Amino acid sequence: MIGFILRLLGSVLFVSFIVGTLVFMLLHLVPGDPVAVMLGDWASPADELALRTQLGLDLPIWQQYWHYLTGLVQGDLGSSLFYQQPVADLIGERFPLTAHLAVMSLLLAILIAFPLGIWAALRAGRWPDHLSMGVSLLGVSIPNFWLGPMLILVFALWLGWLPVSGAQQPWSWVLPTVTLGTALAAILARMLRASLLEVMHEDYIRTAQAKGLSSIQVYGRHALFNALLPVVTILGLQLGTLLGGAVITEVVFDWPGLGNLLVESIQRRDYPVVQGCILVISVAYISINGLTELVYAWLDPRIRLAK
Repeated sequence: MIGFILRLLGSVLFVSFIVGTLVFMLLHLVPGDPVAVMLGDWASPADELALRTQLGLDLPIWQQYWHYLTGLVQGDLGSSLFYQQPVADLIGERFPLTAHLAVMSLLLAILIAFPLGIWAALRAGRWPDHLSMGVSLLGVSIPNFWLGPMLILVFALWLGWLPVSGAQQPWSWVLPTVTLGTALAAILARMLRASLLEVMHEDYIRTAQAKGLSSIQVYGRHALFNALLPVVTILGLQLGTLLGGAVITEVVFDWPGLGNLLVESIQRRDYPVVQGCILVISVAYISINGLTELVYAWLDPRIRLAK
């Protein structure tokens, strides 16, 4: 287990270095000047030169890259060109909101997907199965950038039940959570149904039925527990994606999370913030995948023995 944790830390460091380098290079290749964005079109060349020197953008690319790497090794993500604040502070303010939205969306997806997937598997080939899979197919097919505005139109503007955007008002999290959670619920429901159908034909399920165990014991204790293995993998991958910032959903609902900060910083050519956001997203994704592998090993003793 210690070796696994060390490999995980090594993967985090290696991927963080690769991602940081690629993002740094790509951002400096993209057309656009942060100084021009900050000062506007009517700024004088002297003002632009002074600000460029102050921000260190007059240095050669290799020197800017070296300063970025040395700061990263020391845990310093730099300072925002636009906000004039440490990038770590900006991310620290926004990340809890993204994490809150991700966890709420994941819980909603589980609450919807598990009853739907189990119901479909137990009634395979009959109308509950077709209805459940039709609903899940609809959830997968509807894109977030369409579902979000429709929810705003119906529940915020027409009915007036929920806030339109932001995170300041009570129940502000409901609409973005539903927007993110429905698509994830559809994926989980289909995966759980397929996994249950595969497990229900195994020999140990027939043995449990032959022993006279109740349906709850057979399907709840034996079938469902073993069917969770691929579902856990999907949950880990999706949670990493959600924690990375559901960019479209955060922009649609003006949710002040990490995804919204990333989009704003890209528009402003705020290099340090963009680099910091993507770096945090990468580390979160790798870490959650590692934790998912630990849970997978707990569910399947064969993996523990192999390690």
